[in-house]
Amino acid sequence: MRSFFKNIGPGTLVAAAFIGPGTVTVCTLAGTGFGYTLLWAMVLSVVATLVLQEMAVRIGIMTGLGLAEVIKQELRQGSWLKFPVIILIFSAVVIGNAAYEAGNLSGSALGIEGVFGKSYGAFYPALIGTIACILLWMGNYKILERAMIVLVILMSLSFICAAVMIRPDWGAVWHGAFVPELSGDKLLTVIGLIGTTVVPYNLFLHASLVRERWSGKEDLKAARKDTFISVILGGLVSMAIIITAAGSGLTDIRSVMDMATGLEPLYGQYAIYFIGTGLFAAGITSSVTAPLAAAYVANGCFGWNAVLTDWRFRMVWFLIIGTGVVFASLGFNPVELILFAQVANGILLPVVALFLWWVVNRTGLLGAYRNTPLQNIISGIIIVIAIILGSRSIAKVFGW
Repeated sequence: MRSFFKNIGPGTLVAAAFIGPGTVTVCTLAGTGFGYTLLWAMVLSVVATLVLQEMAVRIGIMTGLGLAEVIKQELRQGSWLKFPVIILIFSAVVIGNAAYEAGNLSGSALGIEGVFGKSYGAFYPALIGTIACILLWMGNYKILERAMIVLVILMSLSFICAAVMIRPDWGAVWHGAFVPELSGDKLLTVIGLIGTTVVPYNLFLHASLVRERWSGKEDLKAARKDTFISVILGGLVSMAIIITAAGSGLTDIRSVMDMATGLEPLYGQYAIYFIGTGLFAAGITSSVTAPLAAAYVANGCFGWNAVLTDWRFRMVWFLIIGTGVVFASLGFNPVELILFAQVANGILLPVVALFLWWVVNRTGLLGAYRNTPLQNIISGIIIVIAIILGSRSIAKVFGW
C-alpha cells in the first residue's frame, strides 16, 4: 500500500481539478434527468481525458518544460501565430480561472453549510479561500500533493459510498455505461458531462506538475501509472454522483444539496453529511488547483522561470483566489467575464489538442517517445470531439 501511494501524485491534482462544483452539478442533473442512461458519456470523457493528459505528461517529462513554454518554443520566433496563441492561453486559463474561482468557492461553501449550518454562511468563502492560500503559500509541492490526495480520497469515499449504499440496479448501470443512448433532449447534457471533464487548463497544470515530481524519461512509466489511476478514480467519482442522483428519486432539483433530501430514507440525518462533505472537498480542491494552474501558465507565458515560492507566482494565484472570494462573498456573478472565459476556453481546447498532437509526433522533440500510429488514430478521434465541444461552447454563448 505504501509503494502504491508513493507513485501517486500529480494525477491526483488533475482529478481534483476536474471534479469541482460544476462537475458535481452537471452529474447531478444528468442523474436526476436521465437516470443511468448517460453514464457512457462519462466513460467517453475519461478515455478522452486519459489520452490528452498522457500526451501532456509525455511532453512535460521528455522536454522538462511546461506546456506554455513548449508552445512558445515550438512556434518560431517570427511566426504570426505566436502572440495570438499566447494571448489566447493567458485569457482562457488565467482570466478564465479568475472568473470560475467564485463558483469553486461558492460550491465548497455550500457543502460546509450542509454540514455546519448557514449561521456563518457569509464567511465560508473567505475561510475556504484562506485555506487555499495557506496550502499554496507553503510552496512545498509534497505538502500540497498530500493535502490534495487526502481531499480526493475524502471526496471519493463520500460519493462512492453514497452510490453503493443506494443499491442501484447494477444491470442498468452497466448498460448505461457501455451502451450509448443519445437523443435531442440529452445532447446538451452529454456535451456538459464531457466538457466539464476534458478541461484545457488541466493539460497545462499536468505538464508543469510532472516536473515537480519527476525528472527524466525513466520516470515516464510511473507518471503514466499515476495518470491512469487518478483519472479513472476521478471518472468513478463522477459516475458515482450520477448514480446517486439517479437513485435519489428526485426529478427536479435547484441545488446539489437537494440530493440529500432524496437520500434521507436510506441515510436519515446522515444524508446531508455524505453530500455536504463530498461537495466541500470537490470545491476546495478546485479552489486550489485552478489558481495553481493559472500561475503555471502565467509563468510560462511571461518566461519567468519561477518556482512555487517566487513572489510573481504567488501574486497570480493570490489575485485569482482574492477575486473569487470577493465575488462569492458578495453573491456577485461576473456574467461578462464568465462568457468571455467560455469563449476563450471553447477556442483553446481544440487549439491545444491540435498542438499536443503536432508536438507528440515531432521526432526532433520526443524521439522514440513520439506517437505510434494507433495513438494517432485514437488522439485524432479525441481531437474531433474537442473541436465539436469547443464549437458548441462558443455557439452556446452566442445563442446560435
